Amino acid sequence: MKILSAAQIRLADQYTIAHEPISSLALMERAATQCTQWLTARLRPHTPVWVFAGTGNNGGDGLAIARQLHGQGYATAVFVLGAAKYSADCAANLTQYEALGLSINYLHHISDFPPIPPNVLVVDALFGSGLNRPCDGLAAALIEHLNASRANIVAIDLPSGLFCEDNSQNIDENIIAAGHTLSLHLPKLALLLPDYQHKIGQMHVLPIGLNEDFIKNQHTDYQFITLADCAAMYRPRQQFGHKGTYGHALVVAGSRGKMGAAVLATRASLRAGAGLVSVLTAECGYTILQTTAPEAMTLLNEGENYLQGKIPELTAYQAIGVGCGIGTETETAMFLGEILGNYQRPMVIDADALNVLATRPDWHGLIPAQSILTPHPKEFSRWAGRWDNDTHKLQLLNDLSKKLQCHIVLKGAYTAIAHPNGQVTFNSTGNAGMATGGSGDTLTGILTALLAQGYTPETASILGVWLHGFAGDCAAAHYGQEALIASDLAEFLGEGFKALGKEKQQNSLL
Repeated sequence: MKILSAAQIRLADQYTIAHEPISSLALMERAATQCTQWLTARLRPHTPVWVFAGTGNNGGDGLAIARQLHGQGYATAVFVLGAAKYSADCAANLTQYEALGLSINYLHHISDFPPIPPNVLVVDALFGSGLNRPCDGLAAALIEHLNASRANIVAIDLPSGLFCEDNSQNIDENIIAAGHTLSLHLPKLALLLPDYQHKIGQMHVLPIGLNEDFIKNQHTDYQFITLADCAAMYRPRQQFGHKGTYGHALVVAGSRGKMGAAVLATRASLRAGAGLVSVLTAECGYTILQTTAPEAMTLLNEGENYLQGKIPELTAYQAIGVGCGIGTETETAMFLGEILGNYQRPMVIDADALNVLATRPDWHGLIPAQSILTPHPKEFSRWAGRWDNDTHKLQLLNDLSKKLQCHIVLKGAYTAIAHPNGQVTFNSTGNAGMATGGSGDTLTGILTALLAQGYTPETASILGVWLHGFAGDCAAAHYGQEALIASDLAEFLGEGFKALGKEKQQNSLL
């Protein structure tokens, strides 16, 4: 699913209107219907709904929602920013609402603002994706008034005051703080970045029937990966496949006190479909690995407590994942350097391997092209330095990916994956329960297994992150987010593969 700019979204609206064909007012009604259906699926029957509408098409959306909710028996009240002129479709919806004998409260002064009871649901339809300057004056005062209330707020398309893309010059207090944001047809870039999550709440993408051919032909550097996208990438097992068909993965992980990281990465690699999995670890991990992951082959290093010394022959492995729990001792760092110098295929680099390399920029040239690096924000800052805001961070991420010619998975909500071609992919799965020790080790195992099976590094990075998040969503549904632990993720990977297989089968010709 593409992430388009505000200008491209406006063009998509215009193209749909011209080529469906459909009137702009009917398209607005269709968008409002999607929002109304989302609301009524969640609202208690007697919840009063107060709609705050602006003067443009976002206000028109809100007015149409108020009218539809009234038609379904909900007690609605409408408050509209006073103005000399409204957009044509907003004005049309004002007329339709008044034609039902319903009153509209026009807001011309701060004294016109109503006190908002805490049991009211507020629908924010003041400003949408077309906003290009910070809110001020009466609109800013109204936003402050709404944010000060205890009411739940649902924003239509974007929280009013938030720009569609770059908010580095925006004013935080002049942006609605929504509990839910209903993004129309496509996600917006600003909704996927951490800086304004306290304004966005939970994002929900609602289809409104924009022309998909037009969207398909729009250039964008940003993608939002969905189940359908991943199903198209997924390669089901073949009837005559054997363990050699699905690759041999090597997990280089673990040290004394951190052997759990090796276990998590190894078990995830097994669950993610690698035909064979070997794990290279320090001597102290032999019994642990043989007991907890009997399906994997354990290779012992000469180091008793951490990896050091001579590396094994690496040519037999289709993919290597290195870094989980290996520590940063000098001997281990040299061991890592030997692996990098003797393996030419793309590999997965995580955790302590990233920390070692961050201090040795002269080794960056040893990283095989197209490798997958999986930093969390703190690890990323050791490579890229500090950033001023999310827009700056995204630029640093892109720059580093191009410089290293590697895929960089910046872990977090809506995990961002920067590719060497300049594209950035945002993930749609996962939850806050995955913010727990060992979650990243599991991701490393998944990515290593997918590389071993012959997926391209770009596909492996996208598919692996999606599967990791989907497993997390299944685990959270089963245990709750607070009770989720990293070992649950590997146990629920099968649910992700089943979902991919089902989606792929539904979209096949048979």
